[in-house]
Amino acid sequence: MKIRLLALAGLAIIFALPAFAQQTSTPDPQVTQKIRAISKAYDEAVSNNDAAAVAALFTEDAIFVSDRGLIHGRQAIEKWYTDVFQVWHPKDHIGKPDGNAPHIIGTTDSEAWETGEWSETGRGKAGRPVPIKGYWSTLDIRAGDDWKIQMLTYNLTPAH
Repeated sequence: MKIRLLALAGLAIIFALPAFAQQTSTPDPQVTQKIRAISKAYDEAVSNNDAAAVAALFTEDAIFVSDRGLIHGRQAIEKWYTDVFQVWHPKDHIGKPDGNAPHIIGTTDSEAWETGEWSETGRGKAGRPVPIKGYWSTLDIRAGDDWKIQMLTYNLTPAH
């Protein structure tokens, strides 16, 4: 009986190993480069107060989880940024991914997630610079040869 159980366990491991081997969380360098390009384009678009350029980085049905609530869809995301940029004019937006990002989901190399920190400086009511910062996470998906943001979440950390 013990031999049969060991044999079954051995077979289960043998058949499971190829599936685990296919699931890698480290993407190939080209995928990493394309996902990093999204982050760089996002930093530039926010620093330039360009809502259309920010929205273009998202899928049509993207979800943006902001500190003010959920925003659904690329058009709504563009409107949200347009409204924000009318009262807050960020400069020097910098998104710094964690050292292990991005992480591939599944075996098809078509979805990835990443996390990191962000910071930017805007102008307060008195015209003085106001630095803010927080953390972010994204779910990116392959869209043809490119990648797009499917979901972005962020928070603001309190100033100390």
